[in-house]
Amino acid sequence: MFIPPQKKSLWPLVQGLSYLAPSLLLFICFVFYPLLKSIQLSLFNTDLIGQETIYIGFQRYIDMFSSLQFLHSLWATVLFTIYTVLPGMLIALGLAYIANWQLRGIAVFQTIFAFPLSIAVAGASMIFMMLFNPTAGVFAYFLQIFHLPAISWLADPNWALISVSLVAIWRGLGFNIIIFLGGLQSIPKHLYESAGMDGASPWRQFIDITLPLLSPTSFFVFIVSIINSMQTFGEINILTQGGPSESTNVIVYSIYREGFFNLNYSYASAESIILFFIILLLTLFEFWLLERKVFYR
Repeated sequence: MFIPPQKKSLWPLVQGLSYLAPSLLLFICFVFYPLLKSIQLSLFNTDLIGQETIYIGFQRYIDMFSSLQFLHSLWATVLFTIYTVLPGMLIALGLAYIANWQLRGIAVFQTIFAFPLSIAVAGASMIFMMLFNPTAGVFAYFLQIFHLPAISWLADPNWALISVSLVAIWRGLGFNIIIFLGGLQSIPKHLYESAGMDGASPWRQFIDITLPLLSPTSFFVFIVSIINSMQTFGEINILTQGGPSESTNVIVYSIYREGFFNLNYSYASAESIILFFIILLLTLFEFWLLERKVFYR
């Protein structure tokens, strides 16, 4: 079919947009529209069914940053991120390093290490709820063996956030191990052989070869882990419901409680917008600070 010259130049664009149309439609329906709607709701008072009533501008944001409860939720989110991101990465890197050894039957261990990826958040939370049982749980049993004082893991404000963090770390291990293992297997083996011939110890090989060549993978896992940790909801909802004494009331759970229990859609929308910008700015800052140190071979 003959296509006029002026239309022929537009045909690749039209063809590309037609391929992207299903994805763009999904993004518009489930990402862009909810984002714009949340911004709109945060600027209005809302009734019990979420309809805008009175325009209040940025008053919700002013109230939010003057609220001790929101600041406490923000601090709980920061602590939860600290508790989960770096420990989860270090454990996953260590297990991936072991899974990368050339041993007979290592595929069995690779499968076991990736097993947490197949467990739903509800299942993992129920498993750890039994482990955390202060009287009949496995953790309580080990404390008794070593003659340590009993700990109310989920009922003690000093331990609740740490306990939930352990669940989140375990759930994230499967994904992190798979990514790290893929990065380790992409490192050329001849580099290790050359280093071994030069007398480099396994520790020096790990420091001078593995870590630099694994930096793009580590950077990716770090970014994704921070984003996931700041959006964690299921473990907290099942295990602690934001308690005790608001110690696990992270921003995501605060949004859920304000929107679905207090029916304060305007406040919940403002919190979600703040969380969005926190994650966006933090991600941009990480790219600006850390990407220059990533070694792309």
